[in-house]
Amino acid sequence: MLTTDQIIAAIPHALLRVDLEGFGPRLEGKVRDIYIQDGRRILITTDRVSAFDRVLGAIPFKGQVLNQLSAWWFDQVSDIVASHVISVPDPNVTIAHEAQALPVEVIVRGYITGVTSTSLWTLYKQGVPRPYGLDLPPGLQKNDPLPQPVITPTTKATGGAHDERLTSAEVVERGLVPPDLWEEVQAVALEIFRRGQEVARRAGLILVDTKYEFGLINGRLALIDEVHTPDSSRYWVAESYEAARQADREPESFDKEFLRLWFVAQGYRGEGQPPAMPAEFIAQVAQRYIAAYERLTGLPFEPGAQPAAERIRQALLRVAGEP
Repeated sequence: MLTTDQIIAAIPHALLRVDLEGFGPRLEGKVRDIYIQDGRRILITTDRVSAFDRVLGAIPFKGQVLNQLSAWWFDQVSDIVASHVISVPDPNVTIAHEAQALPVEVIVRGYITGVTSTSLWTLYKQGVPRPYGLDLPPGLQKNDPLPQPVITPTTKATGGAHDERLTSAEVVERGLVPPDLWEEVQAVALEIFRRGQEVARRAGLILVDTKYEFGLINGRLALIDEVHTPDSSRYWVAESYEAARQADREPESFDKEFLRLWFVAQGYRGEGQPPAMPAEFIAQVAQRYIAAYERLTGLPFEPGAQPAAERIRQALLRVAGEP
């Protein structure tokens, strides 16, 4: 684990953006830069952090954690589904097949939780009949485990809009995904989630819920984007769970929620200028990302050397001729 001093020293070098001349065209997401070249996607995971649909700053080494952890997870579930990964030539970079992304994000939930207006817990507490088309048992309390994991699909959010709530039936009825393919997607998503729960349990964590994105590569289903990272999944520290329930508070989070809760505590909820993150807090967040990687994989986190932009460029030039 990197020390607080090591992380603070790395703050000025956090990877905010990578401009690669000759590698294009370039797209920019909230936390990554993407280049399209020769039918492949160059995914560069930066250290930018987002919450409330906004980029709020940067956490050093975050991009490397997300990229390397996703690569590790793709290996762990390769017997369940193919992925878009071709190679990972740098701690921040994945070279991926171009995929026809499905227009539905697949959210799998093992616990009933959440605070937003569209969260499963909020809808259940409000008495919404069959939220997301699900038949849930009566008497559930917030943060209870569900009898079995459930899928709550959404459309992909665009332009800062919130995801649209869907039922599985609506996914098919609206022609978003063909019936047979949607059946395959659901079965695969639940199997990946069960694998994730097993790994998290061995690491002393609880995989609460997660988001999967799927696509088609040459007509075959593939897992794309990132998977089971602190940005795409909610993790609780297992040993904190029972005590938190008894005290009627949230279990300790091991994901991006730790960052979001800090901003809320400062009175910020997405409007106006966000408060600057102190160096000591940035280090805490970085250490949680790194600890998530080390606990889940059982491997020591080994950051790539700086400067990142030039390192990435050289790595991509080395693999430019690979098929």
